[in-house]
Amino acid sequence: MTHTIGALLTHTRWMGQNAYDVANVNTPNHIATRDVPTGSDTLSSVPTGRPTDLTDKLVEQIVISDGFEAQAPVVRTEDEMLGTLLDLKG
Repeated sequence: MTHTIGALLTHTRWMGQNAYDVANVNTPNHIATRDVPTGSDTLSSVPTGRPTDLTDKLVEQIVISDGFEAQAPVVRTEDEMLGTLLDLKG
């Protein structure tokens, strides 16, 4: 469960940074970042040295969304297991 939570938090931070870059696309002198997950719970953000490229950010958002979708069955299974355990206990 800890790995799943770490991965979900990483994807949440990644989406947040991505959204920040998109929101500042018209801000003068805003330099976008290139964000890459470097582990189950860490995110490496490196300035690109150039303005936000909306195409790159859209592709990142698709990857982030797929990451969330990949974790969803794990969370559902853990939820079902906990529910079964509580039913057995009660």
